[in-house]
Amino acid sequence: MLATPYVSYDYNKVYEPSEDSFLLLDALEADLSWLNNRFNDAVPLTIEIGSGSGIVSTFLMQNGIPNANGLYLATDLNPWALDATLDTCSKNGCKNSHFDVLQTDLTSSIRENEVDLLVFNPPYVPAETVPELPHSNHAVRDDEWLFLALDGGDDGMVVTQRLLNGLDRILSCNGVAYILFCARNKPETVASKMKFSGWKSELVIHRKAGWEVLSVYKFYRN
Repeated sequence: MLATPYVSYDYNKVYEPSEDSFLLLDALEADLSWLNNRFNDAVPLTIEIGSGSGIVSTFLMQNGIPNANGLYLATDLNPWALDATLDTCSKNGCKNSHFDVLQTDLTSSIRENEVDLLVFNPPYVPAETVPELPHSNHAVRDDEWLFLALDGGDDGMVVTQRLLNGLDRILSCNGVAYILFCARNKPETVASKMKFSGWKSELVIHRKAGWEVLSVYKFYRN
């Protein structure tokens, strides 16, 4: 079993690693051989969207996922999350010169069809609306940024659906996306729709976490 990175930050500002974070790590570990074979000797670009505490990005780099030649980028709207990601990387001795963070909305600042491995633990909690972006990096309350990591709008799918709609423009020809869902997101329906649109949609792992059932699916081109 691969080691879980050590994380310590102000969880009033960034999302604290929880069952969903650890499930995502387990999914990536379970698919490690598959990813190694898929990217082989390539120099893959790996992007984590919504890096939060940085636990996933650090795990990816520590374990050379998808391979030891990779370039890594972590994105988040929350400026505190970018600080936390860099802090977590540093605390775990993860000194990768091919890593950076970027404050951006999803992959809007990334060149199209360049992402080889995409990892996303989205705001999946159903809510009346998706929170508005604070007007500056110094929000009136620090937790204004935190809500962006939690509330996913109608069915908890507003942000995730935006990503799925643009996946064809985001991933490279060999690219693969790992996305986490809760049961209320109706992931089986999502996977069926993606298959109808020409994507391979596979359940990697699922687990009951308290009263919620979480799952990680991977999506890649046929």
